[in-house]
Amino acid sequence: MIDQIKTGQLIAKKRKEQGLTQSVLAEKLGLTDRAVSKWERGLSLPDASIMLCLCSILRLTVNELLSGEEMEKEEDYKAQAEKLILEMKRHEEEHNRYLLKLETVLGVLSTIAAITIIFTASFLVPGKPLMALLMIIASAILFTGIYFALKIEHDAGYYECKFCHYRYIPSFSSVFMAPHIGRKRYMRCPKCGRKSYMKKVLSAEEEKDQP
Repeated sequence: MIDQIKTGQLIAKKRKEQGLTQSVLAEKLGLTDRAVSKWERGLSLPDASIMLCLCSILRLTVNELLSGEEMEKEEDYKAQAEKLILEMKRHEEEHNRYLLKLETVLGVLSTIAAITIIFTASFLVPGKPLMALLMIIASAILFTGIYFALKIEHDAGYYECKFCHYRYIPSFSSVFMAPHIGRKRYMRCPKCGRKSYMKKVLSAEEEKDQP
């Protein structure tokens, strides 16, 4: 994980070296001094949209900013860059793993809720109008749950072609319409053009994924 405390301390150090107050630095970035204060106290990180500008002002590289330390040797820079890349990949995988767990929970809960309502409507509720209303509600809950579960699955990670092992993010409509077995979707690979049941993977890097 990125050490926010170290990054904040480096921002404070370089800001003072440039003779800037928190207010002046914030003004240059179009922010408030409260944002700069939060960085320097390790409570948050600069947004990606202003990171390059901040590094330019503080005379740092993005690599140095995120690692929280200045580097003089090229070997140190390369080693730290590799470390950050691996950390970012690990973070991506953990995030995608969490989303897929959320998908499972959402799918199960919406299915249970729909079945419960259908059972109640079928056996415990007198009168066809109320029964019909409950059936509509159950269908809406099930459809909504499935839709959002599928949206989460689409957004988390990548799909891998069985033949050429190309990993990519297809359109949501392709995933929605594709026949499936669990999280495997029968789709056409945009690289080799062959159709197969493509498995869900957590990152674009093959060596980092679980089988």
